[in-house]
Amino acid sequence: MNSTKLTRWFVSLLIGVAILAIVWSYSNSNTPTSQISISQLAQQIENNEVAEIVVEGDGRSILITYDDSENQPATAQISSVTSLEELLTSYGITQEDYRDGRPTITYERPSSWGNWLNVIGIFLPALLIIAFIFLVFRQAQGNNNQALSFGKSRARMFTGDHPTITFDDVAGAEEAKEELEEVVDFLKEPEKFVSFGARIPKGVLMIGSPGTGKTLLAKAVSGEAGVPFFSIAGSEFVEMFVGVGASRVRDLFEQAKNNSPCIIFIDEIDAVGRQRGAGLGGSHDEREQTLNQILVEMDGFGTDTHVIILAATNRPDILDPALMRPGRFDRRVVIDRPDYKGREAIFKVHIRGKPIASNVNVAVLARATPGFVGADIENTVNEAALLAARRDKKSIGMAEFHEAIERVQLGPERKSRVITPEEREIIAYHEAGHALVSHFLPAAMPLRKVTIVPRGMGLGLTWYLEDDTILPNKTHLQAQIASLLGGRVSEEIVYNEITSGASNDLQRVTQLARSMVTQLGMSDDLGPRVYGQKQEMVFLGREISEQRDYSDAIAEKIDAEVREIIDVQYSKAKEILTTHRDKLDLVAMELLERETLDADEFVALIEGESLPSSPNQTTPPSAQNSVESESKSESDWKKPPSLDLPPSPTPA
Repeated sequence: MNSTKLTRWFVSLLIGVAILAIVWSYSNSNTPTSQISISQLAQQIENNEVAEIVVEGDGRSILITYDDSENQPATAQISSVTSLEELLTSYGITQEDYRDGRPTITYERPSSWGNWLNVIGIFLPALLIIAFIFLVFRQAQGNNNQALSFGKSRARMFTGDHPTITFDDVAGAEEAKEELEEVVDFLKEPEKFVSFGARIPKGVLMIGSPGTGKTLLAKAVSGEAGVPFFSIAGSEFVEMFVGVGASRVRDLFEQAKNNSPCIIFIDEIDAVGRQRGAGLGGSHDEREQTLNQILVEMDGFGTDTHVIILAATNRPDILDPALMRPGRFDRRVVIDRPDYKGREAIFKVHIRGKPIASNVNVAVLARATPGFVGADIENTVNEAALLAARRDKKSIGMAEFHEAIERVQLGPERKSRVITPEEREIIAYHEAGHALVSHFLPAAMPLRKVTIVPRGMGLGLTWYLEDDTILPNKTHLQAQIASLLGGRVSEEIVYNEITSGASNDLQRVTQLARSMVTQLGMSDDLGPRVYGQKQEMVFLGREISEQRDYSDAIAEKIDAEVREIIDVQYSKAKEILTTHRDKLDLVAMELLERETLDADEFVALIEGESLPSSPNQTTPPSAQNSVESESKSESDWKKPPSLDLPPSPTPA
């Protein structure tokens, strides 16, 4: 019988005993009685008022019943060791007083069951309280069978006999797979390495952005190694009780040594591996005690067993230096965002087993998803499958994949959003300005799509086709600034007025220009130097301030350089749109009619070619422009992009 059934039977028994005791107590006290003395009883017998006397089993208490139904039964206590008749005789009751055999005196035999119930009634409250406390602590331990075993490790153990994920299920991280395959080979054939005097790494730290496949690689190692695999999250070490984390670390490594050779995987190790001394508790902080115990277990005395520690984190900069030194985590496996070939391999893994149409080109999908990690690609394939099922198709086609990419990267379309005709026209000119400036700048990113359909948080989007370039040069950044300013310039040229729609564009422009001057050394006046050191709280893991290591005169020069960069690109965007004003009107009118222009349609329109009628056009533009609407908010023009460098694939 397992612990769950035993607990259920124990609780049922307690409930049954409690109900029985309550029923017994109620049955003994359901008849209201009054307490009288023996002298009063003798007087009532002389008056012929008593019908029956019952001497209860203990012989010390009696129950008196009267002839008159209005009189309630009464009880009396016998303090003497003599019988009731002798006691009444001492009070002057003779045989003449027992008229017609009344009152009758009956003796009840003692009941052992009643005695037991009385004992249970005395001790039952204490038993129930103790049982309740026991069950509370039992539940607090989860599935652990030992009460109060807070210090036991919560690691899940996998034997590897039936692997569900192997290295064949991992794509886009070939170098990381090679490093981990070597670890698996050592666990399978340690003699091959020992014969050369080689020492296997004590620990392997996997570093990468969220979604790049760190945990997936650990699962693949579990499936490939064929040895016991202990998996635990870093946050599972620390509890509200002091010393529990260190105790769990000791218990985990003790289990690992008993099952060596084996692998321990600690996911999100930054939860307990943050740099010591950064918290408010000093050396007595519970998290730091846990980290100290991990350090001792990884490279202390008696660590010659074949136990390999795998750990994953996306914040290696906040880990304690003692944890990162050789002898503890000897290897750092960086799992970067996949490139074009990696994305193509990941797509092939995730479409495996799904009904894919013959027109699906995985290479095109890989080109269309720069910056995507494995989790993004998995989500894209799933979204495409959902779209195909929603449309009652038998297979997933290229159209579903393209729409899924847009949904993942930009958000879902919101065609039902009500926009006034005036605002709709402003949005069209705004997006046309972005597209035209980027088209006439050779260094700008190629256009992918321009639309005035609200999507995600934006009222309109100009989507660029980025490549995997990780080193943008000065010309590219300047072209990006000019493209971002194209929307505001277009509003100024057409309406001689500016709106709040370019607020996010200006934020990105300012950030790019300031980064060029202060971080990237792209200023001719200030030279190749970094101005301002970022200050981070390791305990918080984020930037809280910037150390100003330059004078006020330099600050003025920085502001002047930033303004000059923006002004020059603003003038360049204005020159392009003024020169090609006819094309600006043409693109804006076409957007008002079609709502969306692909790159090929946009280029054909600029080159003077006629476009076929839109298959989605069901009502004339005049009817569409007559829609009643609500006014736009200040930040509704754009989906807020990432401000990291190089520029993210989020559309401008």
